[in-house]
Amino acid sequence: MKKTEWDVRGVIVPLITPFKADLSVDYEGLATLVDYFIEEVGCDALLPCGTTGESPTLSYREHVDVIRTVVDRCKGRVPVIASAGSNSTQEAVQLTRMAQEVGADATLQVGPYYNKPTQEGIFNHYSAIAEASRLPLIIYNIPGRTGRNIEPQTIARLWEATPNVIGLKDCSNDVHQTMMIYRSTDPETFKIYCGEDIMTFTLLCHGSAGAIAAVAHVVGREVKAMCDAVWSGRLSEARDIHYRIMDVVDALFVEPNPTPVKQALEWLGLPAGPLRPPLERMTPAGQEILRTALKAGGWLS
Repeated sequence: MKKTEWDVRGVIVPLITPFKADLSVDYEGLATLVDYFIEEVGCDALLPCGTTGESPTLSYREHVDVIRTVVDRCKGRVPVIASAGSNSTQEAVQLTRMAQEVGADATLQVGPYYNKPTQEGIFNHYSAIAEASRLPLIIYNIPGRTGRNIEPQTIARLWEATPNVIGLKDCSNDVHQTMMIYRSTDPETFKIYCGEDIMTFTLLCHGSAGAIAAVAHVVGREVKAMCDAVWSGRLSEARDIHYRIMDVVDALFVEPNPTPVKQALEWLGLPAGPLRPPLERMTPAGQEILRTALKAGGWLS
């Protein structure tokens, strides 16, 4: 079986979706963010319509248009990984075909949430999506949100059986599980990306290909430098970066993601806008924690 080629390493920014005051999508602001993260931060890929992009509140049409806007604005400068998952296999297939049609380079597929399928059901879900498209597929395991862990054996089985299953966004927060996945897959053909931002340094040391990091909206340069330092064998330097950004990483999750991220971007003068309900603007107490961390680290004056 010939595996689909995929060699994206480094920092992948799971883009917020900026909204206008009337809660419509701010497509001009989105284009500005694409340029900023490519040109100013130096990200290695962009990922629209993920959790950080408030995908649960986007309509199908908006989902398509956001991905298209990012693809068109990127103009091939970095790969675009479209989040196209669903707890409905049929809908995930439709979104994946749409992502391929508008020019995405790969898709991220969240584990089917709420339904709580068996591991066999999860395997069949991913197999159906992979068969419906030629795009590389990254599994997204975030049991804290989906209510169901994707077991290491299921992930290894998908990697072995499916040519275009080429990676994992790991939000299991279980290093032992991650080590089991490393041991049962091949890093040349299966890339593991940290999705639990406080764990990025740890997983890099175990062989991670980088991070799909919400905090990269604010500390993307630092996360990129940490990746490069680990891969160059400069572990003390990487560890220093980890501890330097630790407080702001914690602060960016003091309230539900992407609430603090959008607040931070607003303070930094970048397009963000309000959140769509049921998410709410950051509380005064949360703002104080975030502002203190940003100022202490020099990201905010």
